[in-house]
Amino acid sequence: MSLTFLRRCLPLFFVLAAGAQYLKREYTLTKPYQGSGMDLPNWDFSGSTIVTNNYIRLTPDRQSKSGMLWNRLPAKIRNWEIQIQFKVHGQGKSLYGDGFAVWYTKEHNEFGDVFGSRDYFTGLGVFFDTYSNHNGEHSHPHPYVSAVVGNGSTHYDHDRDGTHSELAGCHVQFRNLEDDSHASILYADRSLTVNMDVDGNYEWQECFRVDDVDLPAGYFFGVSAATGDLADNHDIVSFKIFELEGKEDDSEDAWMTVAPAAAKSAAPRDHVPDLQSSRGGSWSLMAVIFVVFLIVAVICVVVGYFVVNQGRPRRQRLF
Repeated sequence: MSLTFLRRCLPLFFVLAAGAQYLKREYTLTKPYQGSGMDLPNWDFSGSTIVTNNYIRLTPDRQSKSGMLWNRLPAKIRNWEIQIQFKVHGQGKSLYGDGFAVWYTKEHNEFGDVFGSRDYFTGLGVFFDTYSNHNGEHSHPHPYVSAVVGNGSTHYDHDRDGTHSELAGCHVQFRNLEDDSHASILYADRSLTVNMDVDGNYEWQECFRVDDVDLPAGYFFGVSAATGDLADNHDIVSFKIFELEGKEDDSEDAWMTVAPAAAKSAAPRDHVPDLQSSRGGSWSLMAVIFVVFLIVAVICVVVGYFVVNQGRPRRQRLF
């Protein structure tokens, strides 16, 4: 039995062994991707997204790109799991960005400032952030995986990497690895759990778990990515949705109308803008470099002026 065969079959084995999981093909995207022509059945892609035989690239390793991939069908399931296989890689050794986001939201196919998708979203966003925009009190190592539940009025603060509104998060080194990375986003019985596998051994490691999370049925699944002054390739290999059996037996109609909410979130605190941001703006990385260069140039001119004038003999006036 070949190693390739085992690697392809092991994920299916773990799904079957877990029990009570049902693959929802209408919300799932696996190879081969294309239907007729460049159409992806039940999926829309836009921006810098390109479809290849082996992966779907949301952004290339180029500056100021954004791409997205959204399922067209509202997911009328109460308990579910997303299993996503992905690869984030690029030429940058110490500076790279920005990352990508996995979505379950009321809105879909709308470009914006949150990893290529809209801010003030309604639903769930799970963020795979590779660049630290915040170097102050609430900084944390990157890459960083976190989750935010939005109600349509929640702002994702890039300058603090979302720590103002996140439910929880963890540091996971998923960038520039030899093998693809895997993530599981599981929502069941009002609990949200994010697991990661970056070692390629098909063993989930819990990133975080948050209880008392309300998410209605009928929202859309999607994924988006963006680059700013820094860049990376953001590739999606597969995106699978499983329906789970839950413990609670509330009516489906009740869970179609519940408002997105979470009992736990980061404590509110004042926003103080940082000077450096990978996503551009008035104090982007290039702007800071230009200002520093300009200051150094002015200092050199002033110092040079005084050095030259001090070396010249002074003329005495005769009266």
